[in-house]
Amino acid sequence: MEHIKISEGEYRLACIVWDNEPLPSGRLVELAADKLGWKKSTTYTVLKKLVSRGVLKNENATVSALIPRADILREESRDVVERTFGGSLPSFLTSFMSGRTLSAAEAEELKALIDQFREGGRWG
Repeated sequence: MEHIKISEGEYRLACIVWDNEPLPSGRLVELAADKLGWKKSTTYTVLKKLVSRGVLKNENATVSALIPRADILREESRDVVERTFGGSLPSFLTSFMSGRTLSAAEAEELKALIDQFREGGRWG
């Protein structure tokens, strides 16, 4: 996947689409007004940007996603770790976990995830 960076507002509109797709563009306007407090013009401006960048499609006044939410979240997460922690996942986790404790079940789940990704392993 080509790296696509989206703004907070674009992400919020895309979330409405991901949660309701496919949906008529008029319904998207209603949901954006209700959930985001946006005017029709703002919704269509942001929609147009997301369509032009290949994140969403708007065909026959029906809006749906071209890129899954998980792909955007993966890229955004990697960007945060790279930009803020110099690409160090242990530094990120240390900062994220500061002041928190894990239940035994959470710790086991994290250990299992680490084992799946160790030495070239893949999730799923």
